[in-house]
Amino acid sequence: MATAEEIEAAIRPLPQTERAKLVEDLPSILPQLNGDAEWERIMTDPRPRPALTKLGDELEARLKANPEHFPEIREADFDKGP
Repeated sequence: MATAEEIEAAIRPLPQTERAKLVEDLPSILPQLNGDAEWERIMTDPRPRPALTKLGDELEARLKANPEHFPEIREADFDKGP
């Protein structure tokens, strides 16, 4: 079995096309790279999180009381630079 350093050394000399293919394949090889799967795991985690639940409840109550303080996020909001 190879170490991470040996794998990295083997990847570096690959042609760009092979490295691009590897990037596409990595989420199936390393499921933790799949952000959607990670969020799904977090959302379905059955362990209680009282502090997080309390925070969510407080935010929901604030949203219901003053929805104007929570403007809707638009696609263009993500295009703003620092």
